[in-house]
Amino acid sequence: MNALAWDSWGRRALLGLLALVVLAPVFGWASGVVGYAEPLENAAEATGATGAAAPVVTGVFPDYSVPGLGAPAGTLASAVVGTALTLALALAVGKLLER
Repeated sequence: MNALAWDSWGRRALLGLLALVVLAPVFGWASGVVGYAEPLENAAEATGATGAAAPVVTGVFPDYSVPGLGAPAGTLASAVVGTALTLALALAVGKLLER
């Protein structure tokens, strides 16, 4: 990757991602304050499908939480891990496409 290109947009992009990761617990708190619920969960409740639902895979971070951590810390941890994995995958694909 061109060093000049990295300096111009890469650093700003990483700072933007870092800001969003740090703000993730605030977004989680705010969603609880306003009573936000996932649209698919709302649709399942409206159709009565929640009683028949059985999760096949619970997920690594169910509901963006980490077992043993409180809600803000769990949200921050899941944001860090999710962002790092997505960034690593995107950079790896980018390197493959550069060839």
